[in-house]
Amino acid sequence: MTAHASPATAALGRSESATARQLAGTGALLRLALRRDRVMMPVWILLVAGLVLTMPGSLESVYGTAAERADAMESMNSNSSMRAMYGPVFGDSIGALSAWRIGGYAGVLAAVMSLVIVVRHTRDEEESGRQEMLSASMVGRRAPLTAALLAASVANAGAGLLITAGMAGQGASGALALGLGIAGTGMLFATTAAIAAQLTESARLAKGLTAAVLGAAFVLRAAGDAGRADGSSAATWLSPLGWQENLRAFAGERWWVLALVGAALVAQGVVAYGLAGRRDVGMSFLPTRPGPARGRIGTAGALAWRLQRGAVFGWTAGFLLAGMVFGQMASGAADIVGDNENTRDIIERMGGGSGLTDAFLATMTGLFGMVAGLYVASSVLRLHGEETSQRAEPVLAGAVGRLRWAAGHLVIAFGGTVLLMTVCGAGMAIGHGGEAGALLGACLAQLPAIWVLGALAVLLVGAYPRGAVAVWAVVGVCLAIGWIGPALDLPQAVMNLSPYGHLPKLPGAEVSWP
Repeated sequence: MTAHASPATAALGRSESATARQLAGTGALLRLALRRDRVMMPVWILLVAGLVLTMPGSLESVYGTAAERADAMESMNSNSSMRAMYGPVFGDSIGALSAWRIGGYAGVLAAVMSLVIVVRHTRDEEESGRQEMLSASMVGRRAPLTAALLAASVANAGAGLLITAGMAGQGASGALALGLGIAGTGMLFATTAAIAAQLTESARLAKGLTAAVLGAAFVLRAAGDAGRADGSSAATWLSPLGWQENLRAFAGERWWVLALVGAALVAQGVVAYGLAGRRDVGMSFLPTRPGPARGRIGTAGALAWRLQRGAVFGWTAGFLLAGMVFGQMASGAADIVGDNENTRDIIERMGGGSGLTDAFLATMTGLFGMVAGLYVASSVLRLHGEETSQRAEPVLAGAVGRLRWAAGHLVIAFGGTVLLMTVCGAGMAIGHGGEAGALLGACLAQLPAIWVLGALAVLLVGAYPRGAVAVWAVVGVCLAIGWIGPALDLPQAVMNLSPYGHLPKLPGAEVSWP
């Protein structure tokens, strides 16, 4: 007798076969993604994990006794501005203070790393036309998205494992919670980026949309923590960054919070896969508006402005608001530091020794200058993006020379930093309630170092386009030196490796023009 499969079994077999076809080629695409990111991904992993692992040593040098740590916890939790920046402190151990000081920002970096990886291997591939070529072979419809998410999983798992292993000396349970929290935050925004890649028609818009969600999450967390010192605000719980905070690493871990992260991951993943299966390669659910464009674009500079104005407006608004917040905090710098001489020494090493308030303001202007380095690098690299996407070719085929085409983008890149630092100085003056001239001058004094990073990006784009993304590693090293170098009391020779190490500590210090 011949055995016949039941209808249910046959349907299950067809379903499994359809799923296999949808994911065909995932392994090959994952290997390709890891090969392409063999430099970028380790740099990101080391940056995320390195920032966390350097924190316990610097905090031990600042708060050497339990009494000092308890006083620091009390003073930080009583300051709403500090809670808005870093969140509340849930414990007075070195591990808990480390999780408070750097955990949230490490989560933000993991989110940025994840969105870059996912968009790079999904929408960016479609925009360049490479995905259409690959899809003509044995590649399933959902294989590119799966490979991109797996690549992001590898990066976040690597960062999480390094953090867990490196922080285990402060407590195994807390180290695991911190590592899982940062990796989970990264993966949560990886799935957010996966959704954005289906909705938008360009990689730039996908990154911008995901970054906007990340910014909204940070604002919600900051607003909630400014209002309450225990992390229980509704605004805090509406933010994924608030979930990481409320995991409470090294302070009586709340493991059930990970269930929220897992549920959000599954929900966003289902949405991303559903959208990926309902559109053609290269298409999107939010297509860009077809021409003609509003207004007249008659020059290469006008075209560059049209392409980059959204980024300029977003960065400008962020610098203005952040400048106002930090300017307001400067008035209470003495209360934040209290009687801790080590903290005072660190701030003065970062901002000079011209008085605590001026040193705090100089520290903040230096940090803004380093963040502006991210803007100038991304703006210059837009040249490389226009070339690789072949959008520059039809422009250069007309009566537009390469130098004139590049100049349009470079004016926005370098001139945009002037705008950013100007509004930053204005915001700090508004928040601080005075010293407008001194603060504006202090912010503009950061421009030489910012322009050095921009010039390096220009050099790489022109001389070695394939290695242009290496400018991100240089910017990351400069950020790390400026951020954690003073806390670790690094030698001046190491600090001088960054162009920011050669700038005057303004306001308050004398300027050496050479």
